[in-house]
Amino acid sequence: MKTILPGQTIGIIGGGQLGRMMGLAAKEAGFRIAVLDPVMDSPCGQIADIRIVAPYNDEAALEELGEVSDVITYEFENIDYEGLKRLTQIAHVPQGAELVRITQNRINEKAEITASGAPVANYVAAQTFEELASQIAEVGFPCIVKTAFGGYDGKGQVKIDSEKDLHEAESLFTHSACIAEAFVPFTKEISVIIQRNAEGQSYCLPIAENIHKHHILHESIVPARVHENVLARAEEAAMKIADHLNLIGTLAVEMFVLENDEIIINELAPRPHNSGHYSIEACSISQFHQHIRAVCGWPLRKPKLWAPSIMVNVLGEHITPLSKAVKDHPDWSIHLYGKAEAKEKRKMGHITIMTDNIEETLEEIEATSIWS
Repeated sequence: MKTILPGQTIGIIGGGQLGRMMGLAAKEAGFRIAVLDPVMDSPCGQIADIRIVAPYNDEAALEELGEVSDVITYEFENIDYEGLKRLTQIAHVPQGAELVRITQNRINEKAEITASGAPVANYVAAQTFEELASQIAEVGFPCIVKTAFGGYDGKGQVKIDSEKDLHEAESLFTHSACIAEAFVPFTKEISVIIQRNAEGQSYCLPIAENIHKHHILHESIVPARVHENVLARAEEAAMKIADHLNLIGTLAVEMFVLENDEIIINELAPRPHNSGHYSIEACSISQFHQHIRAVCGWPLRKPKLWAPSIMVNVLGEHITPLSKAVKDHPDWSIHLYGKAEAKEKRKMGHITIMTDNIEETLEEIEATSIWS
């Protein structure tokens, strides 16, 4: 296992908020940061030592990143797989490229989750709308049709309630092949963030319960308000998937909890995750510090939760009311990401609140005018 030491340079593909928080964690330990992003003043670029401004698939820029970096990681999965694969041949990219190939294609992702032995909803894959129509009886209704490539925060998918509504999914095939999966009547959504180094040492962060508004994560509540048996099964499933994929770095495993307390795996994200931001204040090690340790070949630290916590996303429309509310909430830890323009529904930052009473704090959050 190659070890990267303070003073050496960590290259990050992607200059968004995840790269920024990853870079801040790395700089605390004395690492230098190089970032590749198409925008000069990106959130991560603002704190980087070296900025390479170019598209993610620019071969010359990727080579330059390889030349200036002692290890390379990435902050999101929708990067050019072929470019990343070539980069692994000339630079130290411990996460490799296969994890990106798998997780940026829902068909590949479902197949690998199934192969790991973790549970998924019944599904079929289809290259064309006609193929979907011929197989849809295997899934039944209601079902969710999703594009194999792309799509996030509810985009690139549609719920189909009956056969007469199936035509609503036809337009998705203009983008890519699709999967159709049985609609799961879940009671809660949770996420397990598992982190693993090259020696196979792995730890999960305390499991978060996630609440969405308009298909965008609104709140993460830790610990998740589910039975201990659910937490144990969720962690076991995440471990199975991480070991099957020979994970190095971070994997977020999004899951549904059913009425009978069974779990179903929904999606994977091969990088730090929005639902793990609470760990910056609330854990003995954050997801970002642990990610840096994993990709740099360091031993991992077992995460401990200091107190129950709630993370709330700050979107563009929340910036002005939040700035007015700061003085009234000294217990709020506020993180803004340095984005220039506060667009509606754009993630601009988050707050974390450590609390002795989750229910009371949830009521207080919703009673403020910020998120109304």
